[in-house]
Amino acid sequence: MSKTAFLFPGQGAQKAGMGKDFYENSPLAAEIYDRASELLSLDMKALCFEENDRLDLTEYTQAALVTTCLAMERVLKEAGVKADIAAGLSLGEYCAIHTAGGMTADEAIKTVRTRGILMQDTVPAGEGAMAAVLGMEASAIEDTIRDMEGVWIANYNCPGQIVITGAAEAVEKASAALKENGAKRVLPLNVSGPFHSPLLIPAGEKLMEALDQIQFTPLSIPYVTNVTAEPVTDIGKTKELLKVQVSSSVRWQQSMEYMLANGVDTFVEIGPGRTLAGFLKKIDRSAVVYNVSCLEDVDKAAAALA
Repeated sequence: MSKTAFLFPGQGAQKAGMGKDFYENSPLAAEIYDRASELLSLDMKALCFEENDRLDLTEYTQAALVTTCLAMERVLKEAGVKADIAAGLSLGEYCAIHTAGGMTADEAIKTVRTRGILMQDTVPAGEGAMAAVLGMEASAIEDTIRDMEGVWIANYNCPGQIVITGAAEAVEKASAALKENGAKRVLPLNVSGPFHSPLLIPAGEKLMEALDQIQFTPLSIPYVTNVTAEPVTDIGKTKELLKVQVSSSVRWQQSMEYMLANGVDTFVEIGPGRTLAGFLKKIDRSAVVYNVSCLEDVDKAAAALA
């Protein structure tokens, strides 16, 4: 039996203008943006639709991207496209939990605003860093950095693309060692902190205060969590997983491999850009992926899947 997965991107996918066509043409989408503005006392339309300096700041990015993805997801569902399972890369996991029935849109938007502020502020600017390692096996990267202090793997994105994270100096040393050991390229990332490293454990502890406010509800479909790359069917586990997620590796490749091995044959990436589709094609070239990043895409996906 055919199975469809909804996928949601993480930080880095944001771009000015995202979701504007949804806002202008769908009352359902407009309601999510307007509600987010009200909840956060932010002009979400200005943040998402106009060129500005705030969209790439973590404390704003996370709420803006989640609001946009949830608006797109609502329009897609209204068009009759349904998911059997969901996943989201890092930040995108909040959208996946919402689409799986575990939390409301309001709760997702409010919580990621707090998460963004905590992730930006926990490690002082300049003290942490991240870098993408291209063209090197995960096992070779793990072997290279295993005995190095202050550096860890942040993301297993797809074969040939792994992200490392940690203290700035340690990431710099690791980058040099990885190049020596055969990495094609190691590219420093323009981020405001060492995300998905143990340096963010304090952010997870503080995030728990916000997670405690959420009225989680039973899941209607499973979602695959970044932390273990396994499906979550019991919403009772979600809070602890979200707490540790900010300081744990994102096992995205393993999550996609789980879905592919368990009958998922159609993927819908919901949000700006095509990053996840690119990763998926490197994991399995034959995977069928639809992108929903503009309103026209909804009609295409609905024609094929609804």
